[in-house]
Amino acid sequence: MIDVQNMKDSRDIAVDQVGVWGIRYPVTVKDHNKGTQNTVADVDMTVQLLPEFKGTHMSRMIEILNKVRGEITMANIPAILDEMRTKLESPQSMFTMRFPYFIEKQAPISKIGSLFQVEVLFSGFSDQKEGASFILGVRVPVTTLCPCSKEISDGGAHNQRSFVTINLQFKEFIWIEDVVSAIEDCASCAVFPLLKRNDEKYVTEKAYSRPRFAEDVVRSISQKYMKDENISWFLVETLHLESIHTHNAYARVERFKKKSKVLSEHLRMFKGFPRND
Repeated sequence: MIDVQNMKDSRDIAVDQVGVWGIRYPVTVKDHNKGTQNTVADVDMTVQLLPEFKGTHMSRMIEILNKVRGEITMANIPAILDEMRTKLESPQSMFTMRFPYFIEKQAPISKIGSLFQVEVLFSGFSDQKEGASFILGVRVPVTTLCPCSKEISDGGAHNQRSFVTINLQFKEFIWIEDVVSAIEDCASCAVFPLLKRNDEKYVTEKAYSRPRFAEDVVRSISQKYMKDENISWFLVETLHLESIHTHNAYARVERFKKKSKVLSEHLRMFKGFPRND
């Protein structure tokens, strides 16, 4: 049969990324407390298409994915990327997966346990000449209380649920749970899936005692990671879903502690989490 994808193209334009998006697939990730955790990810697989080829063979990407059969971790993503480049005759490949991750969380006073969901992203990039790059993304809901509202009000202050996202490049392995803790430490208060009355009293008073602007949250998190020698790049964002305004509040800090060609190219292609608003 005729292989149309391998036909020549006369326009002399390389395609930065081409492939398959939104594949629902079972994956296994490391769990700090239980060893491993099974979840379901949305997977994107793309390669660079050289100017001389009309198209890429997308079915080969699915074949590569099927070979790992759910055993997709930080450790084997580089091998997946290398196989994508080889089988699709491409100088660059990219593999991204986004998935829910569950942490056992105790209420602060009653100590009742329940499962707390955060969103996680693995983004791997491989360049034939420059090597590989990996980014870990974690998005966590938190509570923030407005410092201005507290200052000007005779009683009370408005607060909101906020979503804080951190994307990191690191040298040595880092636990998802540690990133979640770093985020929650810089918010007015953590969010809990199950609270009894004494817990509600605690979280309400804690948030009131720790007012935070969007700017405060991203600055405090940035302080943590600027001091962490394991981190070579980070991007922290917060989106506050305002409770008394028709708009939301947003803040962002990005810092390169060690810049490389492969990271720069990875970030040029990088697609993080979808927006919450």
